Amino acid sequence: MLEAFQITHLHDGDETLAVVLTFEERQKSRHRTLTSCGKTLGWFVERGRVLQQDDVLKCKDGTLIKVIAAAEDVSNVVAPSPLLLMRAAYHLGNRHVPLQVEQNFLRYQQDHVLDAMVEGLGLTVEHAQLPFHPENGAYSGGHSHAHAHSHSHAEAHTHEH
Repeated sequence: MLEAFQITHLHDGDETLAVVLTFEERQKSRHRTLTSCGKTLGWFVERGRVLQQDDVLKCKDGTLIKVIAAAEDVSNVVAPSPLLLMRAAYHLGNRHVPLQVEQNFLRYQQDHVLDAMVEGLGLTVEHAQLPFHPENGAYSGGHSHAHAHSHSHAEAHTHEH
């Protein structure tokens, strides 16, 4: 079995195998599947890291495997105005739906309940089989973030000793 522990980049002349993965599979930090040519592949990457289109997994033996996003059943939301598109993004985000945000459309994994909600807002939903590349989220990236906190006191007091 090929085992990958690292994500790297291709250089000119690099030869690769390929693995076609759904969004659900690309979210996994540990997973076993088959490459496009039928070799067994297991990867072990940093938790919270979502594999993206064209990422390259580097195996222990040096084999490079290019990630290809699979076509999936998706709903594309289009609107006659940016305001309606923003409203749809707000309501979908409120439901914590993985969402691909583009200039003129939104995309999510096909769901008839969400489709009905979005159509009820006055937008058009089109179904397709396409790769799904949702936003990673505000706190993604695989590293920690420092957050400042301020505290106030309702009572006035001094620090005299």
